[in-house]
This record gives sequence, C-alpha cells and structure tokens, in this order.
Amino acid sequence: MVADSNDDGTFAQKLEVEQMRSILEEAIVETRSTPLENRPRLPRIVLSKQNRTVVSALNPILVTYLEANRDLCDTDSILFGAALAVCRIISAKVSTAGRTTGQSSAIPAWRRRIEERVAKLSSADYHDMLQIRQ
Repeated sequence: MVADSNDDGTFAQKLEVEQMRSILEEAIVETRSTPLENRPRLPRIVLSKQNRTVVSALNPILVTYLEANRDLCDTDSILFGAALAVCRIISAKVSTAGRTTGQSSAIPAWRRRIEERVAKLSSADYHDMLQIRQ
C-alpha cells in the first residue's frame, strides 16, 4: 500500500487504487493465459484489518470485470486473478512452481500411503505362505 504524508489524502488514495487496479489487471491477464494445472498454489491469508481493507478496496474494481465476463471460465480466471492480486498487494508468499511440479505430486499422498501399505502387507503375506509350505 502507498502512504503519503500530504494533508489531502485523496491523491494517495487515488494512487493506491490505481496501483491495485494495475496489479489486479496484470493478475487476471496472467491467470487467463495459464492452464489450470499450472496456476500457483495460493496461501491462506489471515483476516487482519489490513487484509480486509485491501479486499474491500478491490471489490468495487472487481465488479467491472465480473460484469463484462463472457462465461464461467472467464469468471474463474477473474476470481483467481483477484485472489492472486490480493496476495501480491499484501506481499503474501505465492508458490511460482504451480500445482504439478513433478510426477510424485500427480498421485495424492493418501493414495500413495494406501498403496505402500497394501504392497507391504502383500509381501508379508507372501513370505508367510512360503514359510508355511516349507
């Protein structure tokens, strides 16, 4: 956020709103050109007074984009772009790697754990059967 020590705070507020609009527009354009699977993972942000102020300031700007949207995919891009803009404005850490960074992340962790347990139990049962036959 921009702080100005002038007596008249309207210039500082206008500058701040224009910077937010610019950040929002950049985030929306970036989101529209990024496939869903390559979008960055957004962090959870604390609902502090400062963060609520940023969201409240972006809401009226966001309305103009939502009124002009074409379809559900466009709405998704606008809303994700807005969330990304909020993260950038409050300087929250956003992963740039995207969701699928490697082959290991393609399989959910819970599924890998279950498959590992099944494999472990299957090999233990196989060894027990070999010992019974002997």
